[in-house]
Amino acid sequence: MAERVRIFQHPDSLLVGHVRNLIERAGIPCELRNWMLAGGMGDLAPIDCEPELWVAPHNAERAEAVIAQWRRGDALAEGLPDWQCPVCGEAHEGVFDRCWQCGGSRPERE
Repeated sequence: MAERVRIFQHPDSLLVGHVRNLIERAGIPCELRNWMLAGGMGDLAPIDCEPELWVAPHNAERAEAVIAQWRRGDALAEGLPDWQCPVCGEAHEGVFDRCWQCGGSRPERE
């Protein structure tokens, strides 16, 4: 298996999943580890059971920049336009890719 670098770890699996989505949206492939180890706590140290994100070494700097941008709250400043669901007409902010009302996808950007 190719060498990987851990770039993010947190006890909240939903937060790890969100960061994974941000990284993959930036075009950086990442690997999720320890997603299901919470049941091992007690036999294993809690920190060893936390979900982790790993990337190839050549992608680490870019992935860490995405995480730093998210931590600063700049993720909303990506300049993505607001959009309207083509299925049900619900209005959404640019950071969302799916309609919360009907599950429809954001229209392709031109």
